[in-house]
Amino acid sequence: MQVTLYTRRNCSLCDKAKEAIRKSGVRIEIAEVDIDADEDLHRQYTNDVPVIVIDGREAFRHRVDPAEFAAYVKGARMSSTLANEKCVPCRGGVPAIKGDELLALAKDLGGNWRVVDEHRLEKEFTFPDFAQALAFTNKVGAIAEEEGHHPDIYLAWGKVRITIWTHKIDGLTRSDFVLAVKIDRA
Repeated sequence: MQVTLYTRRNCSLCDKAKEAIRKSGVRIEIAEVDIDADEDLHRQYTNDVPVIVIDGREAFRHRVDPAEFAAYVKGARMSSTLANEKCVPCRGGVPAIKGDELLALAKDLGGNWRVVDEHRLEKEFTFPDFAQALAFTNKVGAIAEEEGHHPDIYLAWGKVRITIWTHKIDGLTRSDFVLAVKIDRA
């Protein structure tokens, strides 16, 4: 797992973020990058530090709570096995995942995905503008095509809501969780 902390000198929020990570109890190497030493990073983040990026994806900005950091890292580690799987086309005739099995997969998934009525997964992603939301939507579309498994996507200014379920059985399968993890890594 790769964790990068974008920071700057004399930043009290950055110092608090480092302290929160330390207090989280997670033993992890952190690459610290001073945005003032790189023109492009300075333009990208200006005063929006600290920014914590985990495995190439922004996880926290401005503030981080020790418990939230630990939960995020734990969820990212646990979901890595799902990320290595491939979506399996559903031909029907299989039961939807329910009960304890569903709870265990939802826990492994993490990443703030919601299980709605034991029927579907939903998550809303936020972005600073429409262009970035659209770019993310296009990444999700490419993943869906590659996996042969297609979510419902709602795109609006600065947000994208993803809803996933297996239409053939009108419920959740393991492939829905595999797709969700891959979308989180987009």
